[in-house]
Amino acid sequence: MTRLSMRARPGLTLIEMMMSLVIFSFVVAGAVLLLRSESRSFSLGSERVAMYQNGRFALNEMEKDLRTSGAGAPDVQPHLIYIADSVIVFNANYWTNTAGDVEAVYYNPDAPDSAVTALTTSTKITLPHTSIQYPDTNYRVGAVNSASETISFYFARDASTARTDDWILWRRVNNLAPEIVSTNIARIDSTAFFTYFRVRTTTGGVSSMQQVAANTLPWRHTVPIHLSINDTGANARIDSIRAVRVAFSVSNGKSGSEERFRTLSRLIRLPNVGLANTRSCGDAPIFSATPSVANIILPDSVTRAVRLQFVRSVDELAGERDVERYVVWRRISPATDWGDPFVTVPGGDSLNTYIDATVTSGLTYRYAVSAQDCTPTLSGQQLSAEITIP
Repeated sequence: MTRLSMRARPGLTLIEMMMSLVIFSFVVAGAVLLLRSESRSFSLGSERVAMYQNGRFALNEMEKDLRTSGAGAPDVQPHLIYIADSVIVFNANYWTNTAGDVEAVYYNPDAPDSAVTALTTSTKITLPHTSIQYPDTNYRVGAVNSASETISFYFARDASTARTDDWILWRRVNNLAPEIVSTNIARIDSTAFFTYFRVRTTTGGVSSMQQVAANTLPWRHTVPIHLSINDTGANARIDSIRAVRVAFSVSNGKSGSEERFRTLSRLIRLPNVGLANTRSCGDAPIFSATPSVANIILPDSVTRAVRLQFVRSVDELAGERDVERYVVWRRISPATDWGDPFVTVPGGDSLNTYIDATVTSGLTYRYAVSAQDCTPTLSGQQLSAEITIP
């Protein structure tokens, strides 16, 4: 028989178990910290991507629209309307809801009718952050309203937060309700949201780009009719803008130590601003209508005015079809010199009307009107009768 010997097998002591638990605890704690770190890094990465996408979307939307400014607009309609450090307003035939319309930049069958044509004096809007009403006149191509709508981009404080450095980028077409483009936007220190660059030509004929000084803003196209006789000098300086730089920061919407910012900037060219529609014009316009004048009182029941009316030129809808506007002169009797033009009236109406509310009681006035084509060439003057203001 074989004798089996039994040997004692020692187990874990209490101290060894305690040490194992401590080591295991450190390992688990390290793993948890690593997972938390990875999770936090993933979360921060997602926030950074979201911030970048938010800012990039805003820049892309502005660039897509701003590059069309002036596109498809008739010569009488200004391209840029108003520019400031947080506002830019312009005209463009941006979209159409008519299939086969090749004049617009984009086709959108769902676009409302009020967003695919130019604003009129009966559908005026207030320009953002101002009390300015626009437009001052109707813009027509022949007898049809211009197809170039007015688009506004502007930054405004976010009223839904208690912060004073939180902004929203808004976009508005004509008189429709404004739409939010992007939120959680902040200024870059004291940098303007919009910085503008213009073309300057030296006396030697050398052209260069020059940044517009911030203290000269805002600029506005003050003359209603673009490229008219009065649309020169300081009145037309907004037409020299050729680019705009957009700069801002976007945040993750948090505060304190969790707040993160990303700075974005982009220079956007305005290739259509300042361009005129090139057309050939021939002989002077045919205009033989005798203007009529009448004393009227404005709706305030106090202000006296003169209503000047005249039938449009033959060349506006027939003949060469090149009449774009009418030039009006005014003189006070007994003067015989007409001097500089008093005002221009856009074409488009069969019976053009101008209300002169700058007359003085007791004085006698006389008006002269000429049709002007795209050269610009003037027809002969047609004179009204004299009219005395009561």
